[in-house]
Amino acid sequence: MIRFILLQNRQGKTRLAKYYVPLEDSEKHKVEYEVHRLVVNRDPKFTNFVEFRTHKVIYRRYAGLFFSLCVDITDNELAYLECIHLFVEILDHFFSNVCELDLVFNFHKVYLILDEFILAGELQETSKRVCIFSYALTIPYIL
Repeated sequence: MIRFILLQNRQGKTRLAKYYVPLEDSEKHKVEYEVHRLVVNRDPKFTNFVEFRTHKVIYRRYAGLFFSLCVDITDNELAYLECIHLFVEILDHFFSNVCELDLVFNFHKVYLILDEFILAGELQETSKRVCIFSYALTIPYIL
């Protein structure tokens, strides 16, 4: 199960945060700071999986953004690494070469895509074609 998803830039600004377990606001800020410190200072030669408290953080860097997922220790790392890549491909489709500003100014669309892609901490759809078709029907109604 996915505990939380964070999209952070290199400076540590959180651009998107979605929590699937209840946490206090102070604990959320502490987690965001710790995860950022953990992934930014990590050598690129190492794997994209790192233990974090009693869970695992799976992250991937695209340009200046870090996409981080915290999952249970027994979950498949490669499946979630592909999940991150699929999420970025879907964002690229809708924002045509997505950048940090797209996430900032269109956060409501990003949250809509994320909410239909991951439901209650579980991955719902793995087909890019199905995701894009589903979102194309939904997104015009929120403009």
